[in-house]
This record gives sequence, structure tokens and C-alpha cells, in this order.
Amino acid sequence: MSKNNKPLTEGPIKAHLIRLAIPAAMGMVFNTLYNLTDNWFAGQISDDALAGLSIASVVFALFIALAAGLQSGTSAMVAPDLAKKRHTHVRHWIQNATGIALTLSLLIFILGWAFGKNLLMVLSDSELTVKLAWEYTWVILLGNLAFALTQTAAGALMAFGNTRAFRNVLIVGFFANWLLNPLFIFVFDWGVAGLALSTVVIKSVSALVLFWVLSKELGMVPKPAFRWRKWRQLLSQIIPSGLNMLTIIVGGFITIYFVARFGDEAVAGYSVGVRIEQLLLLSAMGLNAAVMAVAGQSFGAKDYQRVKQTYHQALKLGFVVSIFAVPAMIFLSSLMMDQFTNNAKIIDIGVYYLRVDALAFFGYVLLFNSVAVLQAIKQPIFPMVIGVLRQMVLPTLANFILIVLLGYDVYAIFWAIICIVLSSAIFMLIYTERQLNRLG
Repeated sequence: MSKNNKPLTEGPIKAHLIRLAIPAAMGMVFNTLYNLTDNWFAGQISDDALAGLSIASVVFALFIALAAGLQSGTSAMVAPDLAKKRHTHVRHWIQNATGIALTLSLLIFILGWAFGKNLLMVLSDSELTVKLAWEYTWVILLGNLAFALTQTAAGALMAFGNTRAFRNVLIVGFFANWLLNPLFIFVFDWGVAGLALSTVVIKSVSALVLFWVLSKELGMVPKPAFRWRKWRQLLSQIIPSGLNMLTIIVGGFITIYFVARFGDEAVAGYSVGVRIEQLLLLSAMGLNAAVMAVAGQSFGAKDYQRVKQTYHQALKLGFVVSIFAVPAMIFLSSLMMDQFTNNAKIIDIGVYYLRVDALAFFGYVLLFNSVAVLQAIKQPIFPMVIGVLRQMVLPTLANFILIVLLGYDVYAIFWAIICIVLSSAIFMLIYTERQLNRLG
């Protein structure tokens, strides 16, 4: 085990959170830019290719959500034993998480091959769009193991307090994408499949680099292990986290469904507004990785007071982020929307959404950090339940009543989002504080 690790159970909590959060947030920014780059290149191929990539991304997101819990689940199991210096256990968790990654990637491939094209046909009536979407999807499915291994290694490194390695591969991957996309698409003439192949190559190299860094931390190369007792404990963390991610994706479908009742311009305005909001939220989301690592190691060391302090310090830092983000959403929303479109109606809807949702910005921060600390103390079930209610059940009920039964306009959907987010945040705060107090 590397001796260069600085224990997160010692020293100022605030300094640890900032040190870990900044690289994590930067990585998320470049990951978002990576996705925008793919959209740009798809648009250079054709409008049909852009539409195909859009629906392919939706379908693949559903499948990849099965493996999305690998990062937080691996981190939650590794961090406590790392704090206890139980290095053999740390290696066993990582090896068994790698075994789960292999198995999940095979499951994703089978499900994607069996049902992927049918899902694409549900999302589009255009044969050409579905054809192009499937050209992208089948290549991604073949290489989906790289996604799972990347998540596993990133989660393990997060537990070590290393968020820089993941940031670095995301930054390099962003620039590599600008080189490989035109090479595969225009030089080799592989079209949308070339777009997918670029992503698979970059993710495969990223997985290799992260496992190389991880092997240096461990003092050995982790190999897949298949011990059911370890798997059961890992899956108890991975599955709820993955399902929580799935609720976010499905929840996005539900909201778009109701917004679409008001036309394509309403969908465009809302979608652009959400993208801008997500960019602003990335700085707050970077705290998640930091909270998982610091709280996880503190939990392993049975320093429960430090776990509480980590949560509270993260909320304070999130509030500072909100002080800058909320005015930007209110006063700069028109300027930001102008960068995406000249359509006055799209701009008006996007501006309205951003200004209303600014009221819930700190609510998102509170939710993110509450989920992170609960996962760190190995209690991922309640966040999953709140996710189902917040993303699926409550929006469906509220929007059905407001839009279908009462006939309100699209702006009512945005106010419903605010009410649901803030009420969910309050419940999460109360529950999280109660669980932390029970630790001792």
C-alpha cells in the first residue's frame, strides 16, 4: 500500500474537502464538455446523426445506470478499511468490485443487444434516425466494460483521497476526443460509429491509466475476484446507488414528457436551461467525492464527530457556491441563453426556468451532500427512496394535476420542481442529521 497517502482522518476538514472537490468538479466540467463535443461533431455529420446520437445517448444512459453505482459503492466499502489500515480487506474489496464490473458489463451488453433497438424505435419514428442511433449504440455496448472499470477505479481512488487522477483522464479524454472524432468520422468515413469508437478508445485508455494509478496505491495489480460474501456487501451499496442514478434519468423523461405538451420550443428552452444549471451545479457536485472520501475514512476510524463535521462543513462550502451561482442564474440568465439560440420564445422559457430554479439551488446542494454522507456511512437506501419520490412519483402526480387536470401553462412545471426539490431537501436534512446523531 502506498505510503504517500495523507490520512483524511487527520488535519482540517475544510482543507481536505477543498483539495478533493476542486479536481472532482474540474473533471465533471470536462466530462460535460466532452458530451457537448460529441453533439457538435454529430451535427457536422447531419441533422439525422445528431438526432440519432440524442436518442442513443438516452438509451445507453438507461443501461449504464446499472453500473453507475460502482463508483460510490466501491468508495463506501474501501474508505473505512483504509482508515483502519486493513490493507488486505481494501485489496479484496477492489478485486471483487472489479469482478462485479466485469459481470455488470456482460449483463449490460446482453440487455442492450436484446432490447436496445426496440427502445430506440420507441423514441423515434424515423427509420434513418433509429438506424444511425443503433450504429452508435452497438459500438458503445461492445466497449461498455471500459465504462464500468473506469467507475470502479475512480471510486477506489476516491476512497484513497485521490480525485486528481480521474480529473486528469477526463481532461486528456476531452482533448483526445477532438482528435479522434474527425479522424474516425471524416478520414476513415465511419460516421456515427466512428463517434462511438472514439469514446470507447478513450474510455478504455482511461480505465487502463486509472488501474495503473490504483495498482501503485495498492502495491499490486488488482485482479477480478468472485467471492459471493464480498459481492453481497458491495452490491448492497452499488445497487441502491445505481437505482438512484436510474431515477434521475427516468425523472428527466417524465419532465420532458409534460413540457413537450407545450411544443418543441418549450422543450428546447427547458433543455438549454437545464444544461446551464448543470454547469453551475458542477462546482457543488464536486463536493460529493470529497464528502464520500473524508466521511468514509472518518466512519471507518469510528470518529463519528468528524463525520458530522464533514457534513456540516460541506454544507457551508455549498452555501458559498450558492452565493455566486444564484445571482448568476437570476441576473445573467438572458445572456447565457443568448449563447445557445436566437429564438425569443426558447430564450424566455429558459430564462424563466433558471430564475425560478435559482430558488432551489441550495436545495440541490443539500441533497447532493446528504446522499454522499449517507453513502459514506453505508446507508444508501433512503437516498434511493427519496430519489424515486423526487424524480418520478411526485413529478408525475404534480404535473398530471397541474397540467392535465387544471390546465396550467408550462411555467407551473418549473414551480412544481422547486417545491419538490426544497421539500425533499428538508426531509433529507432531517433524516441525515438523525442518522449522524445515532452514530454516537
